Amino acid sequence: MINKTDNLNNNNNQNVPNHIAIIMDGNGRWANQRNIPRSLGHRAGVEALKNIVKKSADIGIKYLTLFAFSTENWNRPEKEVSALMKLLKEFLKKESIRLHKNGVKITVIGDITLFSDELINQITKVEEMTKMNKKLTLSIALNYGGRNEITRAVKKIIENNYKVEDIDEHIINQNLDTKGIPDPDLLIRTSGEYRLSNFLLWQCAYTEFWFTDILWPDFTPMDLENAIKGYQNRERRFGSVK
Repeated sequence: MINKTDNLNNNNNQNVPNHIAIIMDGNGRWANQRNIPRSLGHRAGVEALKNIVKKSADIGIKYLTLFAFSTENWNRPEKEVSALMKLLKEFLKKESIRLHKNGVKITVIGDITLFSDELINQITKVEEMTKMNKKLTLSIALNYGGRNEITRAVKKIIENNYKVEDIDEHIINQNLDTKGIPDPDLLIRTSGEYRLSNFLLWQCAYTEFWFTDILWPDFTPMDLENAIKGYQNRERRFGSVK
């Protein structure tokens, strides 16, 4: 058990999650509380994100997956969606250079075919630029939905003419967006909601969940450490008896 936040950087403590997934919820509510446009809440959320990515790399987390834009988010007001797309382009163009220099590999999961050619090209460019980096794999879920991902995986399996008797969990894993990425050890959701909201439905079969009322723009590296401490105090049995 770890009692002091400083100890998270101690090499003697090996129980830091290998993979953390985060549902970054609460940007809009954060903005509403301050009577400012929701777009400024999303921008504040990006600032929080930068700090969390840096902290994750510093304490040895190898995989970080962030729910940035869901298949359902298209239903939001057009003005808000446009602001989100603009913010995403800015992040990929500017922040990816700094992340690349710090050894962060960037991948995108989700169905990006609905995005503009400009955004698709930017995603492809960033993935290619960072593909050899090893310090941290940052997966950004864009136009992502767990059910959509599983549906697309089934279609790939059918298109590849797998024999029914050969289809198993491994084959399904190989056809998901997260191919090559281990399942999350810990999932964090901010803003006081207690649901997955169609995020990583297959991958979270044995993931530990940590919920907080903190709105995403207010989520700090200290809060990340508290979530990890909560994870470290749990016993993971994966269906067995210990």
